[in-house]
Amino acid sequence: MEDWWRPRKAHATDYYDEYNLNPGLEWEDEFTGDDEESSLPHIDHGFHSKLPPGILPHGLPRVGEVAPAVTPQEQQKKEVEEKKEIIELSEEQKQMIILSEEFQRFVLKSGKIMERALSESVDIYKDYVGGGDTDEATDEKSHARLSLNRTFYCDRWSKNRCVTSMDWSTHFPELLVASYHNNEEGHNEPDGVVAVWNTKFKKKTPEDVFHCQSAVMSACFAKFHPNLILGGTYSGQIVLWDNRVQKRTPIQRTPLSATAHTHPVFCLSMVGSQNAHNVISISTDGKLCSWSLDMLSMPQDTLELQHKQAKSIAVTCMGFPNGEINNFVVGSEDGFVYSASRHGNRAGISEIYEKHLGPVTGISTHYNQSSPDFGHLFLTSSMDWTIKLWSLKENKPLYSFEDNSDYVMDVAWSPINPALFASIDGDGRLDLWNLNQDTEVPTASVVVEAAPALNRLSWSPNGMNVTVGDVDGRIYVYDVAEHVATPRVDEWTKFAATLNELRMNQLDEFEEADKKTPIPQNPSISITAD
Repeated sequence: MEDWWRPRKAHATDYYDEYNLNPGLEWEDEFTGDDEESSLPHIDHGFHSKLPPGILPHGLPRVGEVAPAVTPQEQQKKEVEEKKEIIELSEEQKQMIILSEEFQRFVLKSGKIMERALSESVDIYKDYVGGGDTDEATDEKSHARLSLNRTFYCDRWSKNRCVTSMDWSTHFPELLVASYHNNEEGHNEPDGVVAVWNTKFKKKTPEDVFHCQSAVMSACFAKFHPNLILGGTYSGQIVLWDNRVQKRTPIQRTPLSATAHTHPVFCLSMVGSQNAHNVISISTDGKLCSWSLDMLSMPQDTLELQHKQAKSIAVTCMGFPNGEINNFVVGSEDGFVYSASRHGNRAGISEIYEKHLGPVTGISTHYNQSSPDFGHLFLTSSMDWTIKLWSLKENKPLYSFEDNSDYVMDVAWSPINPALFASIDGDGRLDLWNLNQDTEVPTASVVVEAAPALNRLSWSPNGMNVTVGDVDGRIYVYDVAEHVATPRVDEWTKFAATLNELRMNQLDEFEEADKKTPIPQNPSISITAD
């Protein structure tokens, strides 16, 4: 037996014995190795070391996630769930789930998302370095003043239906709402249809489809309510749809009574601001109604549009100058153009303008009210094959465009270029006119494939696209070349000079007409001799 106090020969694995100089002396509460290991399980597991418990090596410990505490009840519940068998649903239970509102809402929302994704075509092999035919095709398209981007058509809802109106959403600029007339061959289909199309995605079906018991003659987005769509019907009712509900029929509608409309509503618009706005509608019997979206059971105001207490005006189109809520202009079946106001001492028709030789089919007020002010200008189209440029300050047209050889069905100012407007006719022709360049012939012109009769026209909010609708239910989206659509810096100054020139030419024509008019002379008195 070695003396404990004598130095012992060191071994490679016994270097830690120097810490225990007196093994015979131990504390009663001294920890054993097992206790150390159990008290520090993570340390012992993290470091595969031969050091005694409690002696940490040099370096940083390894940090790991601590498993959450699990009670016996939770563990038992988990085991029960794992052992739970899958129950086969009966046909009745499946039908209950399928017909539930929550399931249908999920399928509808998911279906739209998947359809958008599947409709997108992305060329993963596109070469951004090389050239070739693709560059030439792109170059040709960029130089084309009008190029067809896409066509909206749905066999289920568009077939044999005439496009009666179009409007763009102010909240979602890519959304276009279109209203359709009845399908004479679809006896079991609803008479009126409204479809919302998405110009951002390449999907071929509409985002939403709504319908009504009567043909929809006009439709528009509610400016200050992103989910609401308004429609004016052939029966005279104003209807309201909401895309947040599963219901495809109107959630509200105006009554069919003498207090409201009883004739077709061709004119429908929302005017005002976020906090104070109204829906304005005019029917073909000349009755104007002002509505609140909160109460469509009765109009807030009504007004009979009559000229000098004569018969009512058969209104076919209406336009409010930009930012105006009181004054407006209308076109009529008899070819006359009228200016009117909703309130004031002269409520009703205030001015009458020189007539077209046929019914007025479209009217468009100028968007610009800055300096110089062009807000007094408006355009009209007519079945007399002409387009006329007017000023609210004069009762005779500033100019008459006579390049068409068929009914001119609609006209619309560009929302960004002061001198640019578009028009369509019954020959399937779409024209762009820039008054700063030429007033005799269009700046750009294209005939839609198969030359269908075009019925409605609308500019996109950014002014870079023109959409036209035909009598067969198709909507064509055309790209307008940037050098045509975008105004130059001096475009406003040039347009002011163009207007002055048109006024001077108008005065010269009036003077020449006065000179050619024969002056009536007194009849000669003959004297006969008896």
